[in-house]
Amino acid sequence: MADRDFKKLLDTEEYEFLKTNPRLGKRIMLLGLGGSYAYGTNNENSDIDFRGVTLNLPSDLVGLTEFEQYEDGDTDTVLYSFNKIVKLLLECNPNTIEILGLDEDQYLIMSSLGRELYKHRGMFLSKRAARSFGGYASAQLRRLQNAIARDFMPQKEREQHILRSVQNVLEDFGRRYDRFDKGRIHLYIDQAENPKLETEIFVDADFKRLPLRDYEKMWSSMHNVVKDYDKIGKRNKKKDDNHLNKHAMHLIRLFMMAIDILERGEIRTRRTAEQELLLKIRNGGFQTAEKDFMPEFYELLSDYEKRLEQAEKESCLPDHPDMVRVEEFVEHINRRALEI
Repeated sequence: MADRDFKKLLDTEEYEFLKTNPRLGKRIMLLGLGGSYAYGTNNENSDIDFRGVTLNLPSDLVGLTEFEQYEDGDTDTVLYSFNKIVKLLLECNPNTIEILGLDEDQYLIMSSLGRELYKHRGMFLSKRAARSFGGYASAQLRRLQNAIARDFMPQKEREQHILRSVQNVLEDFGRRYDRFDKGRIHLYIDQAENPKLETEIFVDADFKRLPLRDYEKMWSSMHNVVKDYDKIGKRNKKKDDNHLNKHAMHLIRLFMMAIDILERGEIRTRRTAEQELLLKIRNGGFQTAEKDFMPEFYELLSDYEKRLEQAEKESCLPDHPDMVRVEEFVEHINRRALEI
Protein backbone atom coordinates (compact mmCIF):
# COMPACT_ATOMS: atom_id res chain seq x y z
CA MET A 1 0.00 0.00 0.00
CA ALA A 2 1.33 3.42 -0.92
CA ASP A 3 2.47 5.48 2.08
CA ARG A 4 -0.18 8.09 2.66
CA ASP A 5 -2.19 9.29 5.63
CA PHE A 6 -5.78 8.42 4.81
CA LYS A 7 -6.92 9.60 8.23
CA LYS A 8 -6.16 13.18 7.22
CA LEU A 9 -8.85 12.90 4.56
CA LEU A 10 -11.46 12.57 7.31
CA ASP A 11 -10.74 16.18 8.33
CA THR A 12 -11.40 17.57 4.85
CA GLU A 13 -14.66 19.15 3.77
CA GLU A 14 -15.25 16.33 1.29
CA TYR A 15 -15.66 13.85 4.15
CA GLU A 16 -17.52 16.17 6.54
CA PHE A 17 -20.64 13.99 6.19
CA LEU A 18 -18.92 11.33 8.30
CA LYS A 19 -19.09 13.70 11.27
CA THR A 20 -22.35 15.53 10.64
CA ASN A 21 -24.76 12.88 9.40
CA PRO A 22 -26.89 11.70 12.36
CA ARG A 23 -26.54 8.08 11.27
CA LEU A 24 -22.76 8.32 11.23
CA GLY A 25 -20.54 10.41 13.53
CA LYS A 26 -20.17 8.71 16.91
CA ARG A 27 -22.30 5.79 15.70
CA ILE A 28 -19.60 4.58 13.27
CA MET A 29 -18.23 1.26 14.49
CA LEU A 30 -15.64 0.66 11.79
CA LEU A 31 -14.33 2.60 8.81
CA GLY A 32 -11.50 1.23 6.72
CA LEU A 33 -9.95 1.04 3.29
CA GLY A 34 -11.74 -0.69 0.46
CA GLY A 35 -10.82 -1.74 -3.06
CA SER A 36 -7.25 -1.84 -4.32
CA TYR A 37 -5.79 -0.02 -1.32
CA ALA A 38 -7.33 -2.65 0.95
CA TYR A 39 -5.96 -5.55 -1.13
CA GLY A 40 -2.51 -3.99 -1.59
CA THR A 41 -2.91 -4.01 -5.38
CA ASN A 42 -3.26 -0.26 -5.87
CA ASN A 43 -1.41 1.75 -8.48
CA GLU A 44 -1.16 5.44 -9.36
CA ASN A 45 -4.63 5.39 -10.92
CA SER A 46 -6.43 3.67 -8.05
CA ASP A 47 -9.48 5.35 -6.54
CA ILE A 48 -9.82 5.72 -2.78
CA ASP A 49 -12.71 3.68 -1.38
CA PHE A 50 -13.81 3.61 2.24
CA ARG A 51 -16.04 0.87 3.66
CA GLY A 52 -17.50 0.58 7.12
CA VAL A 53 -20.22 -0.27 9.61
CA THR A 54 -22.48 2.05 11.60
CA LEU A 55 -24.88 1.34 14.46
CA ASN A 56 -28.60 1.34 13.82
CA LEU A 57 -30.55 4.21 15.36
CA PRO A 58 -32.90 3.44 18.27
CA SER A 59 -35.80 4.20 15.92
CA ASP A 60 -34.57 1.40 13.63
CA LEU A 61 -34.49 -1.06 16.51
CA VAL A 62 -37.66 -0.20 18.43
CA GLY A 63 -39.44 2.24 16.11
CA LEU A 64 -40.61 2.40 12.54
CA THR A 65 -37.54 3.63 10.66
CA GLU A 66 -35.48 1.30 8.48
CA PHE A 67 -31.87 1.67 7.37
CA GLU A 68 -29.53 -0.63 5.47
CA GLN A 69 -26.59 1.43 4.25
CA TYR A 70 -25.27 4.92 3.62
CA GLU A 71 -23.52 5.70 0.35
CA ASP A 72 -21.63 8.80 -0.71
CA GLY A 73 -20.95 8.62 -4.43
CA ASP A 74 -18.57 11.58 -4.52
CA THR A 75 -16.07 9.85 -2.22
CA ASP A 76 -17.03 6.25 -2.98
CA THR A 77 -17.78 5.62 0.69
CA VAL A 78 -20.23 2.95 1.85
CA LEU A 79 -21.24 2.21 5.44
CA TYR A 80 -23.56 -0.70 6.22
CA SER A 81 -25.90 -0.70 9.17
CA PHE A 82 -24.88 -3.21 11.82
CA ASN A 83 -28.01 -5.30 11.37
CA LYS A 84 -27.60 -5.35 7.57
CA ILE A 85 -23.95 -6.34 7.62
CA VAL A 86 -24.60 -9.17 10.08
CA LYS A 87 -26.97 -10.77 7.56
CA LEU A 88 -24.36 -10.42 4.81
CA LEU A 89 -21.55 -11.73 7.01
CA LEU A 90 -23.58 -14.82 7.85
CA GLU A 91 -23.53 -15.65 4.12
CA CYS A 92 -19.77 -14.92 3.91
CA ASN A 93 -20.54 -12.18 1.38
CA PRO A 94 -17.12 -11.28 -0.14
CA ASN A 95 -17.82 -7.54 -0.46
CA THR A 96 -18.58 -7.19 3.25
CA ILE A 97 -16.58 -9.89 4.98
CA GLU A 98 -13.40 -8.26 3.69
CA ILE A 99 -14.19 -5.25 5.91
CA LEU A 100 -13.39 -7.47 8.91
CA GLY A 101 -10.17 -8.76 7.37
CA LEU A 102 -8.16 -5.55 7.15
CA ASP A 103 -4.90 -5.09 9.00
CA GLU A 104 -5.36 -2.77 11.97
CA ASP A 105 -3.39 0.03 10.29
CA GLN A 106 -5.97 0.01 7.48
CA TYR A 107 -8.80 1.09 9.79
CA LEU A 108 -9.44 4.83 10.03
CA ILE A 109 -12.10 4.52 12.73
CA MET A 110 -12.59 1.68 15.21
CA SER A 111 -14.88 2.33 18.17
CA SER A 112 -15.02 0.07 21.21
CA LEU A 113 -18.05 -1.71 19.71
CA GLY A 114 -16.28 -1.87 16.38
CA ARG A 115 -13.37 -3.61 18.08
CA GLU A 116 -15.79 -6.14 19.56
CA LEU A 117 -17.13 -6.86 16.09
CA TYR A 118 -13.57 -7.18 14.76
CA LYS A 119 -12.58 -9.57 17.57
CA HIS A 120 -15.68 -11.72 17.05
CA ARG A 121 -15.36 -11.91 13.27
CA GLY A 122 -14.64 -15.64 13.40
CA MET A 123 -18.21 -16.40 14.50
CA PHE A 124 -19.45 -15.54 11.02
CA LEU A 125 -17.19 -17.96 9.17
CA SER A 126 -18.54 -21.22 7.80
CA LYS A 127 -18.33 -23.47 4.77
CA ARG A 128 -20.78 -21.09 3.12
CA ALA A 129 -17.65 -19.21 2.03
CA ALA A 130 -17.04 -21.80 -0.70
CA ARG A 131 -20.41 -21.12 -2.30
CA SER A 132 -20.36 -17.36 -1.78
CA PHE A 133 -16.82 -16.68 -2.96
CA GLY A 134 -17.15 -19.32 -5.66
CA GLY A 135 -20.25 -17.58 -6.97
CA TYR A 136 -18.51 -14.23 -7.12
CA ALA A 137 -15.51 -15.84 -8.81
CA SER A 138 -17.79 -17.42 -11.42
CA ALA A 139 -19.28 -14.00 -12.14
CA GLN A 140 -15.78 -12.52 -12.57
CA LEU A 141 -14.81 -15.36 -14.90
CA ARG A 142 -17.94 -14.80 -16.98
CA ARG A 143 -17.13 -11.09 -17.33
CA LEU A 144 -13.59 -11.97 -18.33
CA GLN A 145 -14.72 -14.50 -20.93
CA ASN A 146 -17.35 -12.14 -22.26
CA ALA A 147 -14.83 -9.34 -22.71
CA ILE A 148 -12.42 -11.60 -24.57
CA ALA A 149 -15.21 -13.03 -26.71
CA ARG A 150 -16.53 -9.60 -27.58
CA ASP A 151 -13.22 -8.12 -28.66
CA PHE A 152 -11.46 -10.97 -30.41
CA MET A 153 -14.01 -13.39 -31.82
CA PRO A 154 -16.06 -13.14 -34.99
CA GLN A 155 -19.74 -12.48 -34.38
CA LYS A 156 -20.70 -16.10 -35.03
CA GLU A 157 -18.23 -17.34 -32.41
CA ARG A 158 -19.27 -14.64 -29.94
CA GLU A 159 -22.85 -15.78 -30.20
CA GLN A 160 -21.75 -19.35 -29.52
CA HIS A 161 -19.91 -18.12 -26.45
CA ILE A 162 -22.97 -16.33 -25.10
CA LEU A 163 -25.05 -19.46 -25.73
CA ARG A 164 -22.62 -21.61 -23.71
CA SER A 165 -22.66 -19.07 -20.87
CA VAL A 166 -26.46 -19.08 -20.77
CA GLN A 167 -26.56 -22.88 -20.90
CA ASN A 168 -24.17 -23.02 -17.95
CA VAL A 169 -26.53 -20.78 -16.03
CA LEU A 170 -29.45 -23.08 -16.84
CA GLU A 171 -27.45 -26.10 -15.66
CA ASP A 172 -26.86 -24.27 -12.38
CA PHE A 173 -30.60 -23.61 -12.21
CA GLY A 174 -31.18 -27.34 -12.55
CA ARG A 175 -28.71 -28.10 -9.77
CA ARG A 176 -30.44 -25.68 -7.40
CA TYR A 177 -33.86 -27.11 -8.22
CA ASP A 178 -33.43 -30.86 -7.78
CA ARG A 179 -36.17 -31.70 -10.26
CA PHE A 180 -37.24 -29.65 -13.23
CA ASP A 181 -40.27 -31.43 -14.63
CA LYS A 182 -42.45 -28.38 -15.31
CA GLY A 183 -41.53 -28.16 -18.96
CA ARG A 184 -38.58 -27.52 -21.21
CA ILE A 185 -36.44 -24.73 -22.57
CA HIS A 186 -34.38 -25.11 -25.73
CA LEU A 187 -31.71 -22.60 -26.76
CA TYR A 188 -30.09 -22.68 -30.17
CA ILE A 189 -28.39 -20.51 -32.79
CA ASP A 190 -29.83 -19.85 -36.22
CA GLN A 191 -29.75 -17.24 -38.96
CA ALA A 192 -30.41 -13.88 -37.36
CA GLU A 193 -33.63 -11.95 -37.63
CA ASN A 194 -31.79 -8.92 -36.26
CA PRO A 195 -30.33 -7.18 -39.35
CA LYS A 196 -27.23 -6.15 -37.34
CA LEU A 197 -26.28 -9.76 -36.64
CA GLU A 198 -25.28 -12.69 -38.84
CA THR A 199 -26.54 -15.31 -36.39
CA GLU A 200 -28.32 -15.01 -33.05
CA ILE A 201 -29.62 -17.07 -30.15
CA PHE A 202 -33.25 -18.20 -30.19
CA VAL A 203 -35.31 -19.82 -27.47
CA ASP A 204 -38.17 -22.33 -27.63
CA ALA A 205 -39.91 -22.80 -24.28
CA ASP A 206 -42.85 -24.82 -23.09
CA PHE A 207 -43.81 -24.72 -19.40
CA LYS A 208 -46.77 -25.94 -17.44
CA ARG A 209 -47.53 -24.97 -13.85
CA LEU A 210 -44.09 -23.47 -13.38
CA PRO A 211 -44.10 -21.16 -10.32
CA LEU A 212 -43.73 -17.58 -11.45
CA ARG A 213 -40.92 -16.91 -9.00
CA ASP A 214 -38.93 -19.84 -10.37
CA TYR A 215 -39.47 -18.58 -13.90
CA GLU A 216 -38.35 -15.10 -12.83
CA LYS A 217 -35.14 -16.51 -11.34
CA MET A 218 -34.44 -18.49 -14.50
CA TRP A 219 -35.09 -15.52 -16.76
CA SER A 220 -33.09 -13.17 -14.53
CA SER A 221 -30.09 -15.52 -14.60
CA MET A 222 -30.10 -15.61 -18.40
CA HIS A 223 -30.74 -11.88 -18.62
CA ASN A 224 -27.76 -11.13 -16.38
CA VAL A 225 -25.40 -13.01 -18.71
CA VAL A 226 -26.46 -10.92 -21.70
CA LYS A 227 -26.53 -7.69 -19.66
CA ASP A 228 -22.99 -8.22 -18.37
CA TYR A 229 -21.82 -8.95 -21.89
CA ASP A 230 -23.40 -5.80 -23.31
CA LYS A 231 -22.24 -3.60 -20.43
CA ILE A 232 -18.61 -4.56 -20.91
CA GLY A 233 -18.98 -3.84 -24.61
CA LYS A 234 -19.54 -0.13 -23.98
CA ARG A 235 -16.06 0.55 -22.61
CA ASN A 236 -13.29 2.17 -24.64
CA LYS A 237 -10.30 0.09 -25.75
CA LYS A 238 -7.78 1.40 -23.22
CA LYS A 239 -10.21 0.84 -20.39
CA ASP A 240 -11.03 -2.57 -21.83
CA ASP A 241 -7.44 -3.74 -21.35
CA ASN A 242 -7.33 -2.35 -17.81
CA HIS A 243 -10.68 -3.87 -16.89
CA LEU A 244 -9.80 -7.18 -18.48
CA ASN A 245 -6.68 -7.53 -16.33
CA LYS A 246 -8.47 -6.19 -13.26
CA HIS A 247 -11.22 -8.81 -13.67
CA ALA A 248 -8.55 -11.50 -13.97
CA MET A 249 -6.75 -10.27 -10.85
CA HIS A 250 -9.92 -10.16 -8.75
CA LEU A 251 -10.88 -13.62 -9.96
CA ILE A 252 -7.67 -15.07 -8.49
CA ARG A 253 -7.88 -12.87 -5.37
CA LEU A 254 -11.36 -14.21 -4.56
CA PHE A 255 -10.03 -17.76 -4.60
CA MET A 256 -7.13 -16.73 -2.34
CA MET A 257 -9.45 -15.21 0.25
CA ALA A 258 -11.89 -18.13 0.18
CA ILE A 259 -9.10 -20.68 0.66
CA ASP A 260 -7.75 -18.72 3.65
CA ILE A 261 -11.19 -18.75 5.26
CA LEU A 262 -11.77 -22.45 4.69
CA GLU A 263 -8.27 -23.69 5.50
CA ARG A 264 -7.27 -21.35 8.33
CA GLY A 265 -10.46 -19.70 9.50
CA GLU A 266 -8.88 -16.33 8.68
CA ILE A 267 -10.15 -13.30 6.78
CA ARG A 268 -7.12 -11.79 5.10
CA THR A 269 -7.95 -8.85 2.86
CA ARG A 270 -4.47 -7.43 2.25
CA ARG A 271 -2.71 -9.94 0.01
CA THR A 272 0.89 -9.18 0.98
CA ALA A 273 2.33 -12.62 0.21
CA GLU A 274 0.66 -12.77 -3.21
CA GLN A 275 1.02 -9.10 -4.07
CA GLU A 276 3.64 -9.67 -6.76
CA LEU A 277 1.47 -12.26 -8.55
CA LEU A 278 -1.69 -10.17 -8.34
CA LEU A 279 0.07 -7.06 -9.64
CA LYS A 280 1.57 -9.09 -12.47
CA ILE A 281 -1.95 -10.12 -13.51
CA ARG A 282 -3.29 -6.57 -13.13
CA ASN A 283 -0.41 -5.11 -15.17
CA GLY A 284 -1.00 -7.47 -18.10
CA GLY A 285 1.75 -9.98 -17.34
CA PHE A 286 -0.43 -12.90 -18.42
CA GLN A 287 -1.95 -11.32 -21.52
CA THR A 288 -1.07 -12.42 -25.02
CA ALA A 289 -0.53 -10.08 -27.95
CA GLU A 290 -4.08 -10.95 -29.03
CA LYS A 291 -5.33 -9.77 -25.59
CA ASP A 292 -6.40 -13.23 -24.54
CA PHE A 293 -4.64 -14.83 -21.57
CA MET A 294 -1.67 -17.16 -21.65
CA PRO A 295 -2.11 -20.87 -20.87
CA GLU A 296 -0.23 -20.22 -17.62
CA PHE A 297 -3.09 -18.05 -16.37
CA TYR A 298 -5.70 -20.70 -17.06
CA GLU A 299 -3.48 -23.30 -15.37
CA LEU A 300 -3.25 -20.98 -12.35
CA LEU A 301 -7.03 -20.58 -12.36
CA SER A 302 -7.55 -24.34 -12.60
CA ASP A 303 -5.19 -24.89 -9.69
CA TYR A 304 -7.10 -22.44 -7.49
CA GLU A 305 -10.42 -24.03 -8.44
CA LYS A 306 -9.10 -27.42 -7.31
CA ARG A 307 -7.67 -25.93 -4.12
CA LEU A 308 -10.99 -24.33 -3.25
CA GLU A 309 -12.84 -27.60 -3.81
CA GLN A 310 -10.33 -29.44 -1.62
CA ALA A 311 -10.39 -26.72 1.05
CA GLU A 312 -14.17 -27.01 1.32
CA LYS A 313 -13.97 -30.79 1.77
CA GLU A 314 -11.26 -30.61 4.44
CA SER A 315 -12.34 -27.43 6.24
CA CYS A 316 -12.86 -27.60 10.00
CA LEU A 317 -15.39 -24.77 9.77
CA PRO A 318 -19.03 -25.58 10.52
CA ASP A 319 -21.52 -25.88 7.69
CA HIS A 320 -23.40 -22.90 9.14
CA PRO A 321 -22.61 -20.26 11.77
CA ASP A 322 -23.71 -20.78 15.39
CA MET A 323 -26.87 -18.69 15.32
CA VAL A 324 -27.39 -18.74 19.09
CA ARG A 325 -23.99 -17.15 19.57
CA VAL A 326 -24.58 -14.65 16.77
CA GLU A 327 -27.97 -13.62 18.10
CA GLU A 328 -26.55 -13.07 21.59
CA PHE A 329 -23.83 -10.86 20.13
CA VAL A 330 -26.28 -8.88 17.98
CA GLU A 331 -28.53 -8.29 20.97
CA HIS A 332 -25.53 -7.14 23.04
CA ILE A 333 -24.44 -4.62 20.38
CA ASN A 334 -27.96 -3.31 19.77
CA ARG A 335 -28.60 -2.82 23.48
CA ARG A 336 -25.49 -0.66 23.56
CA ALA A 337 -26.66 1.15 20.42
CA LEU A 338 -29.80 2.26 22.26
CA GLU A 339 -27.61 4.07 24.80
CA ILE A 340 -25.64 6.18 22.30
